[in-house]
Amino acid sequence: MRVISCIVTEHNLWLVLLAALMCVTGCWVTIGLLDRVRKTVGVQMRGWLFLTAVAAGSSIWCTHFIAMLAYQPGAPITFDPALTMISLVLAIAGTGAGFGLALDKSRGLAPEWGGCLVGLAISAMHYTGMMAYHVAGIVEWDARYVVASLLIAVAFSALAIGQAMRRPYRWSHYLGIGLLVLAIVGLHFTAMAAVAVTPLSFITTGTNPDILEAMAVAVAVVGLIVAATGFASYLIDERGRLESFERLQHLALNDALTGLANRVSFNDRLDHEIEREDEETMTAVIVIDLDRFKEINDLRGHAAGDQALKIIARRLAKLAGDGEFVARLGGDEFAAIKRFKDQNELLGLVSRLEKSLFQPLRIDDFEIVTGASIGVAVHPRDGADRERLVSNADLAMYRAKNDVTRAVCFYESAMDETARARRALATDLRQAIERGELSLHYQVQTSVQTGATCGYEALLRWTHPVHGMVPPAEFIPIAEENGSILAIGEWVLRTACRQAASWDNGHKIAVNLSPVQFAHADLAKLVHQILVETGLSPRRLELELTESTIVADKVRTLHVLRQIKALGVTIAIDDFGTGYSSLDTLRSFPFDKIKLDRSFMADVERSPQAKAIIRAVLTLGRSLDIPVLAEGVETHVQLTILQIEGCNEAQGYFLGRPKPIDQILLTGMAAAVALAEIDQSAA
Repeated sequence: MRVISCIVTEHNLWLVLLAALMCVTGCWVTIGLLDRVRKTVGVQMRGWLFLTAVAAGSSIWCTHFIAMLAYQPGAPITFDPALTMISLVLAIAGTGAGFGLALDKSRGLAPEWGGCLVGLAISAMHYTGMMAYHVAGIVEWDARYVVASLLIAVAFSALAIGQAMRRPYRWSHYLGIGLLVLAIVGLHFTAMAAVAVTPLSFITTGTNPDILEAMAVAVAVVGLIVAATGFASYLIDERGRLESFERLQHLALNDALTGLANRVSFNDRLDHEIEREDEETMTAVIVIDLDRFKEINDLRGHAAGDQALKIIARRLAKLAGDGEFVARLGGDEFAAIKRFKDQNELLGLVSRLEKSLFQPLRIDDFEIVTGASIGVAVHPRDGADRERLVSNADLAMYRAKNDVTRAVCFYESAMDETARARRALATDLRQAIERGELSLHYQVQTSVQTGATCGYEALLRWTHPVHGMVPPAEFIPIAEENGSILAIGEWVLRTACRQAASWDNGHKIAVNLSPVQFAHADLAKLVHQILVETGLSPRRLELELTESTIVADKVRTLHVLRQIKALGVTIAIDDFGTGYSSLDTLRSFPFDKIKLDRSFMADVERSPQAKAIIRAVLTLGRSLDIPVLAEGVETHVQLTILQIEGCNEAQGYFLGRPKPIDQILLTGMAAAVALAEIDQSAA
């Protein structure tokens, strides 16, 4: 009751309210800034700690000073300026030390101990301020209220800082503000209740009450300005943090290059669409893979490839309507989600996607149609969850990619059977070497003009224990996908070199190389090691690679080829005339032979264009002094055309089918007989 009567009877109430406003505002800013200190580290944390200490200390001091000016002792008063300033310094330094202690994570009760220090700082500020408060009268103190004021300050400050630092509840922030207000106000007015002043009647001069009120208002304005400065700093930093968070969130959920949603967003959206489905709606996943994007990168560089992806992304984003969502999953792979009730709605989106993806792209002076393979799977018919649905859409997309007659393929259950069979083959293929299921057949390579055997090409065969002979066109892609091509390629190279080393005729042996071997193996070192192990002369080994192997990484491939050439091994470019074939490739890389693709020989008897291409390649080979070998020779007429056009070497079923090692000599004899018949007919 003494505290309440002190406030009501011995204070100017409107100044008390002003002090309360100052206290609440200061505590609100202080707890907010303290939260920012808690979330930062290093120099930034120390900067926020200083700002928090200034805001807290100045707010506490202003609250105290205004409340002191509101006190009406009934006698003239004056202030000691030095002690008044010292009380301000104590408030700022003490609260700063307390907040710093509260941040010590190595101590379990650090926030509470820090709060106790803040309470002592508030007490030190108050009683130092009271020493600066000179009243014309006899001042008496009640020790009980003094002790009570100290306990209130320490206890409520400890609770306030503990709540603010630990945040155990959602409303802990506001509870911390309220407790800190109670610590400051409770200390001040309990301490003032401990004071009893007996005025001295003979002293009548002192500070004018109007001036005291003006001082209180001025102090309040300055205190509020300091608090507002801290609050403004908080707002500026909060805005910066919000913008940074939004940027990070955008980067986390959107593709950096195209701005489309990324895989994370796609997965979240698909989960959401599946959850919100009802009996009337279904959700479709559409997976898109560009067909000729690699060609853009290879021919025009990665900058052009990035530009192409941006153009395609803008088109996809523009065509997406209500209930439709598009994303870039990575590389040249995009995806879309469609919520629909009627199948025609889904077909409409697929049609729009196909039309957009097959429109020409113009990049600077270069125009190309990338095209795309599109796979579609529908929930719940084609998959009960996201993983299954996307997997089945991928299966449909790969089916579309392998079928040149269509760009869009809807998932069918039979695809699962194909995929399972493919996975089973991949598993068996990994064990094929150990089980002795792999073997080499050899196809003769013959001089077109003389009929002499020039060498043999080693061709891999796989005899599966259940499926029998598996075509290379079926198992080689599987081996390249799962990485087993590295072990298989090494086995082929070592076996071919070892068997060729046992021949007495000194013929060359040609071995095909996979692009995967160039990308993942120290190829030159492997070739040298195998040559040393088998004792095969390097000049008898010829390595064949396609131009698609080169364009994947031209610089690295050229370096590897030069290392292999330094060993004395010859290099042939295979399947020339298809795919990426260019004059620059022949000029830049050290090829010893050009192998003309078999597709030209298949048409040479009835197509003047095919014959013209063969003639052009042969002329190019003579100009560059590179011999040309024609693949796929299957008739007497084809071989005659090659003789007339001046081709160097030939290979094909007419000259000899691929056979095991024990039959290769018979293959060479058959080729010689065939050429002898040609000479007799010409005579």
